[in-house]
Amino acid sequence: MSLADVKYLPETPAHDTEIEAINDEAFGPGRFVLAAYKIREAGGHERALSFVAVDGVIVVASVRMTRIAAGAGRALMLGPLAVRPAFKNLGIGRRLVAIALEAATKAGMPAVMLVGDEPYYGPLGFKRIPRGQISMPRPVDLDRLLSHEIVPGAVARLSGEVCHADVARVSDPVPVMA
Repeated sequence: MSLADVKYLPETPAHDTEIEAINDEAFGPGRFVLAAYKIREAGGHERALSFVAVDGVIVVASVRMTRIAAGAGRALMLGPLAVRPAFKNLGIGRRLVAIALEAATKAGMPAVMLVGDEPYYGPLGFKRIPRGQISMPRPVDLDRLLSHEIVPGAVARLSGEVCHADVARVSDPVPVMA
């Protein structure tokens, strides 16, 4: 396998079975009790902003984006990001994140947040969300709540408990997009 053989494509329904297998391999069955999965359960992810890496016809990595709300703020939640073990440490995950951030910017999204490790995501443009600004529907290490701001001030608009945008209160104002 050569990195030149890896292609990056928008996710399609045909990828679903392989993506689930990759996520199961990477995170196991315990992933369903995590805060981010609780949010994802409330509505689907944005397939047009989600991507896969393929080697030939085999999906070797994926990243998904889900629309979220927290107070008056709106954003995307990046994740899960998963790479098959044989393809780790080659830059595939970082490339998928870059592609997803570019797609979010083109779609006019104000920010992207995630639950993840700052040493990995920091160099990709993510910063810690101030402790206590947002909360999740299940316990989470608040130091792992990271964001990538696309529109200045967008992250400051995120406050309170994060939920899927489809279940956000109607009274929450919709932000101005870039």
